[in-house]
Amino acid sequence: MPFLLIDFPIFDPVALSLGPIAIRWYALAYIGGIVLGWIYARSLIKKERLWGGPAPITLPQLDDFILWVTIGIIVGGRTGYVLFYNLPFFIAHPAEIFELWKGGMSFHGGFLGCVAAVMLFARRNNISILSLGDITTAVGPIGLFLGRLANFINSELWGRPADPSLPWAMIFPNGGPLPRHPSQLYEAGLEGILLFTVLAIMIRMGALRRPGLILGSFIALYGFARITGEFFREPDPQLGFLWGGLTMGMLLSVPMIMVGAIIIAAAVRRKTAGPMPSSIQGRL
Repeated sequence: MPFLLIDFPIFDPVALSLGPIAIRWYALAYIGGIVLGWIYARSLIKKERLWGGPAPITLPQLDDFILWVTIGIIVGGRTGYVLFYNLPFFIAHPAEIFELWKGGMSFHGGFLGCVAAVMLFARRNNISILSLGDITTAVGPIGLFLGRLANFINSELWGRPADPSLPWAMIFPNGGPLPRHPSQLYEAGLEGILLFTVLAIMIRMGALRRPGLILGSFIALYGFARITGEFFREPDPQLGFLWGGLTMGMLLSVPMIMVGAIIIAAAVRRKTAGPMPSSIQGRL
């Protein structure tokens, strides 16, 4: 075994057991992402200077929206996994569609579920769809970061075989004997830390005053981050590589980049809400 090869640290997938109730790290990632995202979103809404006046969303409305977006994430994420990643299996075993504890969620499906939740809630409460989308996607990287860490803890969605000389190559317990890229950590860095940092800087520069700018940036930047991560991630075994060596994650991310670019272009042309310093306006 190469001297620098890292043994994968064995984690118990169950984070906490309370009698017959087992709480898994993956569930905690979802809960933590929603709670921390809610706290961060509340802090953004309270800062009128970021919006050029009162935020178009009130704190009580945000509190009500949490349930909507949670349902959107779960229903959309599971539906996306069923349709995009394992449809033949679930056609043969339809009852297992509801067995969420066995795993199987899709970001792209979860994102579409969030879009549906944003549109329905905004129309019902007569608030800006774009601004609600901005606040939702601004906090999204928090959940993505925690979710990728949970993937790592569960030793799932591991990377492609790596050069054994790579200092951080790992042998995953259910990934065979080959050293692999810890692609879950790559994605946690790209989709979580980096994306959150970029969006946070944009918000400080006044991006929330242009409805849709954060939303479009999240969509496009996530697409780039996901495609980059897919170059190191082992494709799902039931799908493998698709056309020209592409993966399903790559194919689903390409439309995100295009849609995000369109939303960004429209947001940049849109008049800002409230006064914006000329130094900031020039950079956006």
